[in-house]
Amino acid sequence: MLKSLRRLIAPSPQGVERDSVWLQLDDRVVEVLRVRNPRARRIKLSVDERGARLTLPLRASLVAGERFLQEHRDWLNKQLLQYQQADALPGLQRGQPAQLPLRGELLRLHWHQGRYARLEIDAEGAHFQLPARASELALRRTLRDFYESQARADVGRWLPKYLPTLPRAPARLRLKVMSSQWGSLAPDGSMALDLALVLGRSSAFEYVLVHELCHLIQANHSAAFWREVEQRFPHWQDERDYFHQQGRQLKAQLRRLLAAAPSESE
Repeated sequence: MLKSLRRLIAPSPQGVERDSVWLQLDDRVVEVLRVRNPRARRIKLSVDERGARLTLPLRASLVAGERFLQEHRDWLNKQLLQYQQADALPGLQRGQPAQLPLRGELLRLHWHQGRYARLEIDAEGAHFQLPARASELALRRTLRDFYESQARADVGRWLPKYLPTLPRAPARLRLKVMSSQWGSLAPDGSMALDLALVLGRSSAFEYVLVHELCHLIQANHSAAFWREVEQRFPHWQDERDYFHQQGRQLKAQLRRLLAAAPSESE
């Protein structure tokens, strides 16, 4: 009875509020999505393929948000320009000369006609075999399956090295097309990794795996968490810098290559 009464008199939790603000950047005006989120702890400015986003905690004033936006206009302009450059990357067209990104390299792509759709690599590059009547969707699905198998092979090669120092293994692994994150670990131990990781250099991919594995020990980003990362992957800061420089291009490359494929697989 007491619990029911408390629910009746307690104020309902505030939801997420969204609106837009406009910011002058050099010779253009950009729209910034402004989000007031009860779960946010600090003011944050982020950019992904959908555009710019300013997140405010409940306690932050609109004036403080506007000031934060103005202080980071140069950073915002640079990030948006990187997305524009990434969006100009060519897609994959059947039979056309192309290079396939994999593990930080560009493999020359060879096209072949065959009975089944498959993609394999050897010393000469990548070989894409397709039936004559294969659809565009079949092409993209084959490409996605290829990247997923390559990514799982990398994880399978690295994981045994770290498992002995962990309290448990991840419950399962999902490879996803993620808009801003590179990985996540759910409370039940399920791990998700961005499929774009296999396009970049292998050391960066391994760092993200280690990062998420360490969340099995520390479910936060405390100093204790970073000590766990440091112990297993001493050069993690180099890889974080790599993502700052190349991350948006990697994500944009994957989006273009898999434009017609489903957005997620398990």
